Amino acid sequence: MSLLQLRTFVEVYRRRSLSEAARAIGITQPAASQHIASLEAQLGRPLFDRHSRGVRPTAIADDLAASIGSSLDTAESALASARARSSRISGTVHIAAPSDLLGEMITPRLAPLLEAGLDLRLHIGGREALYALLLEDKVHLAVTASQPDDPRLAFHALGEEHLRAVASPAVAGRIAELPLADGLNRTAHLAYDLDRPLLRTWLEANQIELTSQPALTAPDLRVLRSGLRAGLGWTVLPGYLTRSERASCTLIEIPAPITVPRNAYYLVWARSSLRHPRVAMARDALIAALRT
Repeated sequence: MSLLQLRTFVEVYRRRSLSEAARAIGITQPAASQHIASLEAQLGRPLFDRHSRGVRPTAIADDLAASIGSSLDTAESALASARARSSRISGTVHIAAPSDLLGEMITPRLAPLLEAGLDLRLHIGGREALYALLLEDKVHLAVTASQPDDPRLAFHALGEEHLRAVASPAVAGRIAELPLADGLNRTAHLAYDLDRPLLRTWLEANQIELTSQPALTAPDLRVLRSGLRAGLGWTVLPGYLTRSERASCTLIEIPAPITVPRNAYYLVWARSSLRHPRVAMARDALIAALRT
């Protein structure tokens, strides 16, 4: 069994598709089929049942996948990282994140990747869009505020930020004139969308219920920050987005009655992408940059 044959098997097993696996590895579909056929000949048993929408693994495939585990990913990642350290790497790496994360946290810290000789292409998207871009090999790395549970994706925890309820001094003053739940309910609130992800986390942690819909929604947290500065209402934002405003008192934190919850951030990649030294190098450099 060759390493490439095993990589082909792992990708077909994860993706349930010969064509998607071939695209991820950078080989043709006939070559992927040949790799699987060679493994099946060596094992004397079929690994996959073919059907119109892809393939289904057999019990033998399940056993082989379990025995390989993540060891192949680990070995290829270590090899790619070593190759990246041993020579100057060039090429293009695609990085994606929500627009506010990309603009405020990631882009200002990309100098080490550019200095290493990489060309960077940045993309914007929400959580589900980012995962789809990774799995479709349209981007190599993504930063998200959620931990993926898809086995085809790997991740590294970058750190946490407090989620803080904030408003302009005038709006925060009006809220403070009433019991907190009443003040919040009687004041317009802004949110990322109607599901109110960050705001909902803060409310649940502090056992407060809102009885109205957001007065304004925008899928960019920087837009919400601008709305707060204009006195349009209150909302909950990660600490890094309002640190300077809170220091200058242009925005005021609304005290949490129970706790200030935290929001974790992750660097995510498709497991197969680390075969490329430039992606492995970009991953390691981005982890170091985002942890400083």
